[in-house]
Amino acid sequence: MTREQLIEIISERVAKCTACTLHTGRTNVVVGEGSLYAPIMFVGEGPGEEEDKTGRPFVGKAGQLLTKILESVSISREDVYICNIVKCRPPNNRAPKPDEQKACGHFLLAQIMIVDPRIIVPLGSTALSFFLNQNLSITECRGKEIDWKGGKKLFPMFHPSFLLRNPSKEKGSPKDLTWQDIKKVRAYFDQYKGR
Repeated sequence: MTREQLIEIISERVAKCTACTLHTGRTNVVVGEGSLYAPIMFVGEGPGEEEDKTGRPFVGKAGQLLTKILESVSISREDVYICNIVKCRPPNNRAPKPDEQKACGHFLLAQIMIVDPRIIVPLGSTALSFFLNQNLSITECRGKEIDWKGGKKLFPMFHPSFLLRNPSKEKGSPKDLTWQDIKKVRAYFDQYKGR
């Protein structure tokens, strides 16, 4: 089967999923989008209001900022794969609870198997904690390369919504640190594209 066919199967299963209570409030499931052959995968925590309306990940204010961050180093959304831990919107855009992450996590792990990225970029502490199965501070871990399963590496970055709440561009600010991090992501992209 092709990667496209496999992702289609996951999308169909997500659309029918009732494993946690998040399904009761969804308008659309938000599986993911981008290149199924991407060397880099960005993973957020869960869809927000705009994502729930459109069925697309990272299209609200935080998503628009993510797009600008990518474009600042000449990477388009189509060059990477973008998704979330949970595929249904948590109420009031709260972080998904551990049981919700557990109920939905197998879909994300299947996406990782299909896309087979070399670098996974967890956006924010919720996503990072999911991958490492412990609560970690994104402030302490961002910008560090962390070995993960199957020879893949995690490269955590601040979630764009955090940057919206911290607009300063002063040296050492979250936005300044994100600029450093996205340049490293660009270097990874150049290193692994067409692998």
